[in-house]
Amino acid sequence: MKVISLINEKGGVGKTTLATHIAAGLAIRGYRVVLADADPQGHATVSLGLRKEPGLYDLLVRDAPFKDVLRLVPGDVYGIAGEPPKGELYIIPSNAETRNIANTISDPFTADDRLRELEDLIDVVVFDTSPTPSLLHGAIYLATDGIVYPTKLEALSFDGLVESLARRRDFETRRQHGGKDNIHILGIVPTMFRSSTVVHQENYAKLKSAYGDLVWSPIVMRTIWVEASTVGMLVYPFAPDSDAAVECWSMINRVIQGMQL
Repeated sequence: MKVISLINEKGGVGKTTLATHIAAGLAIRGYRVVLADADPQGHATVSLGLRKEPGLYDLLVRDAPFKDVLRLVPGDVYGIAGEPPKGELYIIPSNAETRNIANTISDPFTADDRLRELEDLIDVVVFDTSPTPSLLHGAIYLATDGIVYPTKLEALSFDGLVESLARRRDFETRRQHGGKDNIHILGIVPTMFRSSTVVHQENYAKLKSAYGDLVWSPIVMRTIWVEASTVGMLVYPFAPDSDAAVECWSMINRVIQGMQL
């Protein structure tokens, strides 16, 4: 089982959008996936048509069994019409109680210990995270095998990216003491890219210059993202042949390759 986290210490960069589409895309491809909603806003939960619940809080604080917190996402919510997903997608939902996890757990390896209970049952766990660093983020870092960093091509998003990359390094020593490998940086994904904007072109070039092959192809800003979200759908069922869907599948391929799934 592999654990992938979407992280950037700046809000509004597309973490939830990428987390839901990575989790759903992997399930469509045939993997057994759990999307763990670690943001108190619960937007990943809502994006998949479920109601907000204290699932993650119950799991990590109340020591609830997985059977009480896992919610199966129906295939028609995220799959392509006429092509049932080959795998399964579950979600551990979130609500406002999630923000209290950081002040309640005492063992930094709590998330890792609980997730390892799924070792033979689940292929991939995907964490959607909030932008504000906390002890919960620390627990997620200690459970994570690979990180995807979404970023807008703007100065404040770059600042959040730099802070997030530094935070990963801070946890490497703790992971080593716990007998775990270093966290693999899967990639940096520029989001909401406007190719006709000079500043986006220049900032994309700066990002490539600084991080090289770690920078993936950008997710272009398209009205189809807003249209799909407005009707409560992911891009896969809403517009399976769209350029946005093609960009998502390219991202899924990079995740599969990077995590050796």
